[in-house]
Order: sequence, then structure tokens, then C-alpha cells
Amino acid sequence: MIRRTAACAAALLVFAMPALAGMDDFQAGTVVPDFGKFVPVEGVTLPADTEFKVIFDVADGGPEDGVNRGIDSAARFLNMNADAGVAPENMKVVLVLHGGAWKDLLTDEARGSANPNVHLIAELQAAGATFDLCGQTAAAHDVTKDMLLPGVNIVLSAMTARALLQQEGYTLN
Repeated sequence: MIRRTAACAAALLVFAMPALAGMDDFQAGTVVPDFGKFVPVEGVTLPADTEFKVIFDVADGGPEDGVNRGIDSAARFLNMNADAGVAPENMKVVLVLHGGAWKDLLTDEARGSANPNVHLIAELQAAGATFDLCGQTAAAHDVTKDMLLPGVNIVLSAMTARALLQQEGYTLN
């Protein structure tokens, strides 16, 4: 029994090694340089004139001491597609936040502690991304515009924002 358990553990380790080694292949991008690490896929390129209009729906809040993975996904999207050949000016990204993600848009003062998403959000905004906070979520948590990071919009609702953006040709990611 011990011999079989050891053999199973060795087999799992051998099969897991390529997956673990792959984590070293993630790299920083050029559009949002400090966030959104990705792995280039060899042989995959996209035409430079490709255009993306994408909504990132972010409902889950991030950890108190780390960036929100949903927000970071937008950075990864921009970085990996630019690396694959898409011109950054051809990518329009809107992040619609609601649910528990509202805290990730607050200033340090409004949050009561350092917001680990401040730099990520600023880099995404510098890359042209916009941030919309659900007005229903904001009202439920007594969030006012002055409590939010610069450039964050309050919209009627996440549902309404997504519907309007889809009418403008945005796809939901």
C-alpha cells in the first residue's frame, strides 16, 4: 500500500510539473504594464485592424489586501491581444461593477484602508478603459461620487449599463 501511494504521488508530481512550469511563462504586457500578465500563444496573431468593444462584468469583490481578479482580467485582455497584434486604440473596454465589487472602487479614505486596486484602475483608465458602478449597488451601500476613485461613473444599474453597451456593439465578457 505504501509503495502504491508513493507511486501515485510520483506520477502526480510528474504530470503536474508541466503545469507548474507554465506559470513562469506569464509575462507583463505593454498596454497595462504592471498588471494583466499573460502567456503568449506561439503562432497565434490577430490582424492589427481587429476591433474589440468588450464589457467586463465584475460582481465579486477582491481580497482586502490584493487586486480584484475580475478587474485584472481586463488588463490581461488588453495586454494579450495587443501582444497578438491588435492595435491598442482598437480595443474599447468598459468595466461594469456591482455586487461586492463596489468596495474596489473606493478611495482609501472611503474604504478605511489602502485600496490595492488604485494603481490597477489608474493604469486601465490610462489605457482607455472606463469604470461604471451600478447605481443600485451604490445606493444600497450609501456610496456617493466623492467616495469613488477619480473617473469612476455611477450609472442607473449594471443591468441597464450592459444593455445599453450591447446596443452600441459591445460584447459581454
